[in-house]
Amino acid sequence: MNVSNVNWKQLIISIVICQIPGISGGFFTVRAIPTWYAYLQKPALIPPNWSFSIVWTLLYLLMGISLYIVWQKGRSVPYIKTAMSIFIVQLFFNFLWSYLFFGLRSPQLGLAGIILLWILIVVNIIQFYRISKPAGLLLVPYILWVSFAAYLNYGIMVLNP
Repeated sequence: MNVSNVNWKQLIISIVICQIPGISGGFFTVRAIPTWYAYLQKPALIPPNWSFSIVWTLLYLLMGISLYIVWQKGRSVPYIKTAMSIFIVQLFFNFLWSYLFFGLRSPQLGLAGIILLWILIVVNIIQFYRISKPAGLLLVPYILWVSFAAYLNYGIMVLNP
């Protein structure tokens, strides 16, 4: 990406769009961590609580750059429109997971939501990769982290019947 050719307004919009689910979902998360979540049994390999906000912020940044790259290819092209629509749907499911897991305090619903999110991310990666290899590859850390989050979600569900 040549810096002189960057449409800074679209890049910032893309990044902000991706930060919205994290900020919105954070309202549920912040309330639940010192109360409900603090008392749950957790699986092995659980990272410290402070690491989640750092990781998610970086992932949302990568997602925003990925969205920007695809947006630059032409939003009115039908297959790009479809790919961007899938992206927005998976962003909604990203937010929904926070609501299901932390807001409703339901690891079971959270697991169902994160499985759907995982599927949508895979579809999204495939769609973005077809449009731009870098855009698709920028989403790989996201699917890896969501896979790890699914492991944590499942572990919490099993350890806290």
